[in-house]
Amino acid sequence: MLDLLDHSLRSAPERPAVLGATRTGRTRVRATRGELAELADAYASSLYARGLRPGDTVGVAVRPGPRALAVLLALWRLGLRGAVLDPGAGPDVLRARLASVRPSLVLADAAAQAVAGWARPLAARARLALPPLQELGPVATVGRRLPGCAPALGRADTRLPVLDHGDGDAVIVFTSGTTSRPRAVVHSRSGLAAGMSTVAALFRARPGEPVLGGTFFVLVPSLAQGAPVALPARSPKILARQLHRLSPQGTYLTPPQLRDALNAGARFTGRVWTGSAPASAELLGRTRAAGAAEAWGVYALTELFPAAAVESRDKTAYDGAGDLVGAPLPGVEVRTEAGQLLLSGAAARNRYLGQDPDPWVRTGDRAHLDASGRIVLEGRCKDMVLRRAENIYPGLYEPSLHVPGVELAVLVGVPAGDGDERLVAVVQPRPGHDEARLRAALAGPLRRMGSARPDALLFADVPLSGRSRKPDRAATALLAAERLGTAGRAGVRT
Repeated sequence: MLDLLDHSLRSAPERPAVLGATRTGRTRVRATRGELAELADAYASSLYARGLRPGDTVGVAVRPGPRALAVLLALWRLGLRGAVLDPGAGPDVLRARLASVRPSLVLADAAAQAVAGWARPLAARARLALPPLQELGPVATVGRRLPGCAPALGRADTRLPVLDHGDGDAVIVFTSGTTSRPRAVVHSRSGLAAGMSTVAALFRARPGEPVLGGTFFVLVPSLAQGAPVALPARSPKILARQLHRLSPQGTYLTPPQLRDALNAGARFTGRVWTGSAPASAELLGRTRAAGAAEAWGVYALTELFPAAAVESRDKTAYDGAGDLVGAPLPGVEVRTEAGQLLLSGAAARNRYLGQDPDPWVRTGDRAHLDASGRIVLEGRCKDMVLRRAENIYPGLYEPSLHVPGVELAVLVGVPAGDGDERLVAVVQPRPGHDEARLRAALAGPLRRMGSARPDALLFADVPLSGRSRKPDRAATALLAAERLGTAGRAGVRT
């Protein structure tokens, strides 16, 4: 897919490739297809001139956009391994991650370097932190160089030879772990290509018509199919204007982005996709009601993207226990082991860094297959709540709490002080919805939960975490414990 993209960019160099939005939502061209190809050429030549060769590791701390995409293309062409560095992870975690991959070079834009240097106090307010630049090892600046930044990557006229890459490592993405043992997913070149091909078949982008989305798994297949890609505006209000003016054929937003856009009055066109975090039937239904021809939830992991997909109407029609995430996509193999969902396929990660290759990905999700072979999630294995010697899996019941007017709903366990746990439903109302009416609407779903009925129902904003802004269960449990401690058991209505 990346080879196809490289060829596609050169075949129509004058056409727009990456689009942005002004404050009024008007479209502006951030890079043409030809400019993107030239930038990738320049980066590849400069990296080769620095002595980097197939198999070497390059750390990447570049914001999503044309430069980040050009870096990816350059690394691919040279057979280099890119390690994604997230400034939001904190300096201690980043030190550990750098030590685990030992990059030959770190490519960072001015914003990432500002976090590590002259803008550290400002960055701290945004919860961004990098170690001092000298601790990152050799660093080169990608894009505009500001005072205090490392030397620019620059341009070189080096002619690149034909390189034999084989099926080496393509990218390293850190997912979790500790500062002593970072956990990193390693994708091979063939695995990365297979995942992007699956997305291309899923999206089926039409040439010349814009797509809106900010991830590489949207940018690469869409551009390869001849469609320009607009990066979504960060402000929900501007995003709503952007959608109105652009009328994209397809849109990919995370569930938090989608909720924020809907709350800002966004209208949609074409097909809308959402993933990286749970998407309820209610959220997908709201998206269709806002104009989308189809609204799809995508089940994906860092280890295998994408794995399954379900359209709004099928998700709404499902009346069984658990969260229907759809049929496995072509090439994805599924099995369960002791209730846990295992996935395999050409797009699956090759291995975890420091471990041997393993074809099966242990998702950490409890799941079963329905009569049609579709995947139904039952919650995270580690999210199980033990109450009165009964195992309760939140994922089985949370979908039923997403009644109209509910933005998010999670079930968490709160220590009861006697070794047991209390089960608490934390519900985040949509803006403008009355809590009393929501409590009445939730009465039926709560009764139907039987022995898993929560001990308490709290209305509060659900804390989010990570790049994809998933519900932070640990923070939600802490919030629930604090609220219950303040209110007292007798004062909390259920």
